[in-house]
Amino acid sequence: MFAISLFAVNLGAQSPAQSSPSPAPSGKMPPTQSKSPAAPAASPSATPTTEDLVNSLGPADLQAVITLLKSNFTDPDAITDTELNRATVEGLLVRLPRGVMLLPGKENPSPGPPSAFYSEVIAGSIGYLRLGSLNSTNLQAFDKTLSNFTGKKMNALIVDLRASQATDDLPLAVEFAKRFCPKGKAILTLRKPAGRQDRVFNSDRDPVFRGLVMVLADGDTAGAAEAIGAALRFYDKALVMGQPTAGRAAEYSDLPLPNGKLLRLAVAEMISPDGRSLFPEGIKPDLPVEMSLAEKRQIFQLSGEKGMSPFVYEAGRPHMNEAALLAGTNPEVEAAEAAQQRRGRAPEKQAPHDPVLQRALDVITSLEVYQKR
Repeated sequence: MFAISLFAVNLGAQSPAQSSPSPAPSGKMPPTQSKSPAAPAASPSATPTTEDLVNSLGPADLQAVITLLKSNFTDPDAITDTELNRATVEGLLVRLPRGVMLLPGKENPSPGPPSAFYSEVIAGSIGYLRLGSLNSTNLQAFDKTLSNFTGKKMNALIVDLRASQATDDLPLAVEFAKRFCPKGKAILTLRKPAGRQDRVFNSDRDPVFRGLVMVLADGDTAGAAEAIGAALRFYDKALVMGQPTAGRAAEYSDLPLPNGKLLRLAVAEMISPDGRSLFPEGIKPDLPVEMSLAEKRQIFQLSGEKGMSPFVYEAGRPHMNEAALLAGTNPEVEAAEAAQQRRGRAPEKQAPHDPVLQRALDVITSLEVYQKR
């Protein structure tokens, strides 16, 4: 087990960085002064952004800005107390998008139908579990599939959280994680502002599966699903692959305003088993893999009819397997070289492809080969 963990750590350390930067934390107001070691000085040619300049203002500067505006701006009606308050609310909505939201009212449209649970056996011995919405129907299907997988002696599981939206039923959501986490251990802690007691959700049962686990996540992974991913990474040493999660691992309250609108506020943050807050940064993947949300959602829709296997490897492209690894060959490179030799053919339309699931299968295959050596 130590060798596998060491291999996984080295693999994660050697993985390429994301091609696009992840969004800056925005669920909490950034501090004006940082207690961390000073960052390297910016290039003299770098121009500070408006946000950089605003963040550099201290209390005295902020008060001076308001005073100067009121006494010098050409249009006094634009600097009334009402306009200043509106600007404050608008600025908070921009700076804290995961923590503060203004809603038109209780008649807001529903987020859509719940995502169904889906499972499949891939490559003969790898169980794929897409949890979908964290509800009681999917939990029953999840338990039934886990029981079947245990009987078939699956040596690895891929837990796909890329269709698991936020839910208000935290006790039910925690039930999904209990199937993997050790009995008596905390899965998540709901922490409210200072002075209020934490709410801790512990596992009260033994795990059903104890083998190799991979977790898939992206921007559609929100709320308690982010806490589930963090728990599996902490207790099962699961590698998280894909893209950063939504950063909405919080409990929200809808507070009515006098005109009927609602102010939705994050009133408690979710804490992972290692004591780290998951709000508003969410989970950063161990192996970043780029994939558009639109293409992923299309694949999930089609998987009900075709399964996930047709979308794992790009059409017409041989993929890495155990035999190739042992033989020291790379069918992917060979196929690319052969493609360069072909000329005069019209480009073929590529079928949807799930590179995140492909990477998870490749890592599992590599670990299995490593373990057999």
